[in-house]
Amino acid sequence: MYCIKVKSNFSAAHNLKNYRGKCEHLHGHNWVVETIFSYGSLGKEGMAVDFRIAKKLLKDVVGKLDHSYLNRLAYFKKTNPTSENIARYIYDNVKRRNKNLRSVSVWENETSCAIYTTED
Repeated sequence: MYCIKVKSNFSAAHNLKNYRGKCEHLHGHNWVVETIFSYGSLGKEGMAVDFRIAKKLLKDVVGKLDHSYLNRLAYFKKTNPTSENIARYIYDNVKRRNKNLRSVSVWENETSCAIYTTED
């Protein structure tokens, strides 16, 4: 199995619903997003997927979140904008365009990360 990882980032504000503590108040993060794609074989050029293509795919999704108030986006009006749910949102949107996506990691700071995958 060949795996590649690409990273992107975005800055956005949010506040958590049904939560007691500092994060119930409006605040922001500079999130770092990592995606892992896996392939069983390489193309004729010796690549699983061109990094440029994988980066653009991720950036297209993350760009919709950048400099937004996440709670006001349609998806997060119904879903709490936690890092876990942000990872799921990115996963679902990237997976629609590349079936080889295996996981999305969303870092809200240097020490805290949520990962979404459908792998066991």
